[in-house]
Amino acid sequence: MASGTNPEIVVVGGGIGGSALATVLAREGIATAILEKTTVHVDHVRGEWVSPWGVAETQRLGLYDTLIGAGGHHLKRHVSYGDDIDAEQAAAQTLDLCALENMGLKPPLCMRHPYMCDVLNAEAIKSGVELLRGVTDVEVIAGAAPEVRFRHEEQNRKFNPRIVIGADGRNSIVRGQAGIEQHRDGTHHLMAGMLVDNVDGWPQDLQIFGTEDNINFLAFPQSATRVRLYICYGLADKRRFAGPDNQARFLEAFRLSTVPRSEYLAGGTPAGPCFSYGNEDSWTDTPYSEGVVLIGDAAGHNDPIIGQGLSITYRDVRIVRDLMLDNRDWRPEIFRPYAEERRERMRRLRLTASSLSILNAEFGAQALQRRLKVRELRSQNNFPDLAAATFVGPEVLPAEMFTEDILQRLRSM
Repeated sequence: MASGTNPEIVVVGGGIGGSALATVLAREGIATAILEKTTVHVDHVRGEWVSPWGVAETQRLGLYDTLIGAGGHHLKRHVSYGDDIDAEQAAAQTLDLCALENMGLKPPLCMRHPYMCDVLNAEAIKSGVELLRGVTDVEVIAGAAPEVRFRHEEQNRKFNPRIVIGADGRNSIVRGQAGIEQHRDGTHHLMAGMLVDNVDGWPQDLQIFGTEDNINFLAFPQSATRVRLYICYGLADKRRFAGPDNQARFLEAFRLSTVPRSEYLAGGTPAGPCFSYGNEDSWTDTPYSEGVVLIGDAAGHNDPIIGQGLSITYRDVRIVRDLMLDNRDWRPEIFRPYAEERRERMRRLRLTASSLSILNAEFGAQALQRRLKVRELRSQNNFPDLAAATFVGPEVLPAEMFTEDILQRLRSM
């Protein structure tokens, strides 16, 4: 798209979802512009693990080869360690993530979030998208003839696109200005993350998850020497990783008695900020209005404990792209299938995240006994495990598995 041309589509938000959708629409010859408030993408300590079902969406979008060519890193093994299982037994139950290829799925894909944004920004520009950065004072006037007013390079500007895509994250300005209602549950635990370098002794293909004492821990390698680490912890312990020495205390927490070789994780070098955020879900029943469609976190986000954010976003992009290409009218009603699919998808993922949060991000003697009991019941095939949805996709598991009963059973233990 030539600079100064009025675009057919304006995407507010130049992160992963916005750049991906702009790219795939521009490839079809649709004039598209992105408005991005930042001048440099920064480390937000999340959004770096793409689940196998999300990787499949990148393939459908024609973006997979771009991500792999830019250094995307596949993980091949998963081990659930923790204080409810002996370490040797946990290792014996290692999940071979490459076996997912029998279902037509590739293993999880990891890439640092700011870098993935940069890669997709470059691909958008290559595809003909006009990317404006450092944009402020965005005002979206929804309707049959939407208008976008903004300020860029000390000038007031205006676009009159046919449609506006809101891809501007959890605190979406577009969502509020379009009058789209958001629902949100209460924050039930906190999550801290940090990127760590010089982790030479940790296997580059191994991701782990588990609970020990008063933390739920996760680790996802991004290369032979770089790992993204996460810790979930209780709301009552909200100052745990606050203060100037938080990076050192975060690493020290990874000296885990239940995880062999965890000293390599604890001995790594901080390669980014140690940042904490609340874990909860948000959702919109109808992520569109006249002249506006929301994707990614702007349309609602899942509790990060199960790491589905990027996969949700890539599926949003693929569905919205397909609907927009199938029917070029772009009237609100053409997005109804998107709303219906997303509503059920997010409901299932909320139940999945809630079950894992109760099981793995609650602490103390009673919580440990619950984990031990659930492990015993699952060994007898007497308790459902929704975690498979995080790998193969929430639509693959039987609908009857996703009921509130599982949460009630967990809470009663």
